[in-house]
Amino acid sequence: MTQSRAPAGEPRGAIAFLARIIGAMNAVAVALSAAGVLASLGLIAWAVVMRYVFGRPPVWTDEVVGFMLVGIVMLAAAQSLRRGEHIGVDILVTRLGARGRFWAQLWSSASVLAVSLILIVNGWRTAMFSRQLGILTEGNLEIPVYWLQLFLPLGGLMMLLVSLETLLRLALGAPSLATQAHTGEEID
Repeated sequence: MTQSRAPAGEPRGAIAFLARIIGAMNAVAVALSAAGVLASLGLIAWAVVMRYVFGRPPVWTDEVVGFMLVGIVMLAAAQSLRRGEHIGVDILVTRLGARGRFWAQLWSSASVLAVSLILIVNGWRTAMFSRQLGILTEGNLEIPVYWLQLFLPLGGLMMLLVSLETLLRLALGAPSLATQAHTGEEID
């Protein structure tokens, strides 16, 4: 019997298991985000048909699509970070040596970790404050604002997990997920 082994420098054991869990969570979040994009597209198309074909425009579609956009962005942000697809200053980083790239990646991951903590803590506090006051959205729908605000700590938690995974990979000398994505390797 042959046993598959991780390439040199790849995380093993508990860290590899954690990476797979984070990858699976991100896959679910991205699937929900993609479903939100498709639902938004469908709603917009329906609203256009209702307006220009039947002369009866729905008054709530713009609000729903705007609300969905919050979820779409917060659910997909962590996977974009994981794949190295966020906006970056590549012109500077590509000119650095291996040691400089390591420190740039370390700084970047630590910064994301800090921002993620801010999103989690402040997003949660804001959502619970809105819930306590019973604040509703303005407009036709009037849904509780905290429902939308809960996407901030959720997205922050997802980005926190990705930044921790990235920091663990750096500490172990494993290739970053962004590097794997750019070289065409499969990412969990």
